[in-house]
Amino acid sequence: MLHVTRAAILAVPAALALCLPGDLRAQDARTAAVTVVIVRPETVTLTTTLPGRVVASAVSEVRPQVAGIITERLFDEGGSVEAGEALYTIDPATYEAAVAQASASVSAAEAQLRAAERDQARAETLLSRSVGTQQTVDDAITAREGAAAQLLVAKAQLQSAQIELDRTTIRARLSGEIGRSLTSRGALVTTGQAEPLAVIRNIDPVFVDVTQSAAELLQWRRDNAGTGQEDGDRTVKLILADGSEYEQTGTLTAAEPQVDERTGVVVLRMEFDNPDKLLLPGMYVQVVMPTTKAEGVYLVPQEGVSRDRRGRPLALVVNSENVVESREIDIVEDRGADWVVGSGLEPGDRVMVEGFQKAAPGATVTPEERQETSKGDAEPQPETAKD
Repeated sequence: MLHVTRAAILAVPAALALCLPGDLRAQDARTAAVTVVIVRPETVTLTTTLPGRVVASAVSEVRPQVAGIITERLFDEGGSVEAGEALYTIDPATYEAAVAQASASVSAAEAQLRAAERDQARAETLLSRSVGTQQTVDDAITAREGAAAQLLVAKAQLQSAQIELDRTTIRARLSGEIGRSLTSRGALVTTGQAEPLAVIRNIDPVFVDVTQSAAELLQWRRDNAGTGQEDGDRTVKLILADGSEYEQTGTLTAAEPQVDERTGVVVLRMEFDNPDKLLLPGMYVQVVMPTTKAEGVYLVPQEGVSRDRRGRPLALVVNSENVVESREIDIVEDRGADWVVGSGLEPGDRVMVEGFQKAAPGATVTPEERQETSKGDAEPQPETAKD
């Protein structure tokens, strides 16, 4: 039988320790260093993201007001035009002749009026000499008034003919961006045609129309009741189709005073300045709109939150004894590089954001608070917490 002394048994662990790699011996001698952020309750304005479409703030269809042949196009397609700028010309020959005819009618009516005035003066002179009769004077006055009325009719006809002639030059009724021409030189146009000659759109500013459920709109207004602005914060942000944020903020300008009976939504209209003409009508965008204010929530860097196998969000917290704890948290929404956490944390908690490979729940660590200047430069470290 083998007899093992107490000294030999105690010598085995020491020998094994000497066989361990140097890194493991050093790690055993000290705790792992991790980076943490200290979270405190805050008041945060929650937002909702709504899909929408860009709409021109004003639209003008260029249509002919007289019939004729297009003789010239005077604008560059896809360019900018000013109100009153000439866009097309229509052959004016027929309308010039109508103006000349109306002008001649005015001249004839003026001659008739002058003759009637002379007849009235003559009849009044004869009556003063007791040669004429009052009936003759009355007839002369009636003839003069009739001639004056005819002159007014002739002038009105001349004005109408002049308007028709002026309309042979088709002008822009709106300042904005004009699209492609839908007609060409030599084409016959009429006042009742279905297709416009071109379309002008004012795209600075632009509108963005989105839909929101009536229930959310009611909650938003109730949350802001009594704050001095019952319609709440009207400032909104825009996310473009490529995922980038539009540099200009917008304003909620109107809400359709009617709920769609089929969908239960309300149409909201936002207004955005568009000085660079980046937003075009019909473009799909997303509007980030404030909904309500949440009090007592925490902003936690997204790299400090992981999920378990069931998809539940978790955060690793270093307690007062520098031991790592796993906390299940409730995420309300995202806010840039942070999560808005509603529950699961306490004021002053130290949430781990770096060093996940060095520590697990139950481990003792050496926490180091992350500097504010490095917060925006920290890269997310996706980790999956274990049950």
